[in-house]
Amino acid sequence: MSLLIYNTGMLVQTREAGTAFVAGKDMAELPVIPNGWLLIEDGIIAGYGPPENMPSYGSHIQRMDAGGGFVFPSFCDSHTHLVYAGSREQEYTDKIRGLSYEEIARRGGGILNSAKLLHDTPEEELFNQSMERVREIISYGTGAVEIKSGYGLTTEDELKMLRVIRRIKTESPLTVKSTFLGAHAIPAEYQSNRKGYIDLVVNEMIPVIAGEHLADYIDVFCDRGFFSIEETGRILEAGARYGLRPKIHANELDFSGGIQTGVKHGALSVDHLEFTGDEEIASLLGSGTMPTLLPGAAFFLGMTDPPARTMIDAGLPLAMASDYNPGSSPSGNMKFVVSLGCIRLRLLPEEAINAVTVNSAYAMGLSGTHGSITTGKKANLFITRKIPSYEYVPYAYGSNIIDRVILNGDIC
Repeated sequence: MSLLIYNTGMLVQTREAGTAFVAGKDMAELPVIPNGWLLIEDGIIAGYGPPENMPSYGSHIQRMDAGGGFVFPSFCDSHTHLVYAGSREQEYTDKIRGLSYEEIARRGGGILNSAKLLHDTPEEELFNQSMERVREIISYGTGAVEIKSGYGLTTEDELKMLRVIRRIKTESPLTVKSTFLGAHAIPAEYQSNRKGYIDLVVNEMIPVIAGEHLADYIDVFCDRGFFSIEETGRILEAGARYGLRPKIHANELDFSGGIQTGVKHGALSVDHLEFTGDEEIASLLGSGTMPTLLPGAAFFLGMTDPPARTMIDAGLPLAMASDYNPGSSPSGNMKFVVSLGCIRLRLLPEEAINAVTVNSAYAMGLSGTHGSITTGKKANLFITRKIPSYEYVPYAYGSNIIDRVILNGDIC
């Protein structure tokens, strides 16, 4: 199918091929084309440009009047846990009463609570619940998503989660990347035998998951109270033997060494990063590892925000993602993440938009196909209703501005 989008207010994030990510002061640059046009052919962006250069096309081309709406590349949400069973609003109330994330976990809540719920939920029901969230995030403008396992914590249940993720890949229009996160927490039955659980992850889970090609990446929660640097290194080395590149949970709760560990092992991204200092920044500079901030989790938990401005001023790139999960960030609304980036992290609108498009595409290994309006990239786009400027996107933090969604060149 060929589709010509015209009468736009603006094409936002228009880039030539070859931009993997933007860093430092370049994050404040956001290329746009006012009143531009865009041509889609067979699900791919075939051309775009200013109105005076719009070619004349015959009647075989379907036309879409954008009505003055802005055209954006779809959000790339590079860190989610959206495959889960049930919700955890009781823990939300516990947080209001003053219990910390770690206190709730010690009482059998948190990740272990989700693991029990998932174990008791049939695979078909888990898929149906997850697809409701998939449809929700599509409506919010997300076109690519990374989904982690990690609420199984047994071989059987981790496989169940990863099979559901694989099914989402085939039965939804989203571009999906899958991450194995068996090292999300130590299950209750292994609390006095940590090494036994890590042996299970390394010797049983990783080989079978890799053998069934169920994961693109491997992740570890390398932080205080979860997995140490040494434990993380062992798990990542095992994953590397099976071709699984790391994406690390790091420095959410303390200066854990997780950032440096991720860089050492060639992680594609290190995520959370509330506790980031000079040593962590120095390790990231020039590493190829994308620092990924999850402001929804810090907001929901009332935690310290990461030093985003310091990181950009040091020359780093930044990505942002939703961390959609039932315990610490029960929302996949990436537009709200853009707003949090500006409100809480003091990012400029241009920096925030770059962080959820071109940079987050890099953080999930999709920089060649997603994250910008570029000839040859996948036609994953959303069109806003008529708005005054792209700055309005983070400014109108509670408004739904999305009018139409296009994924793989098809109107959703």
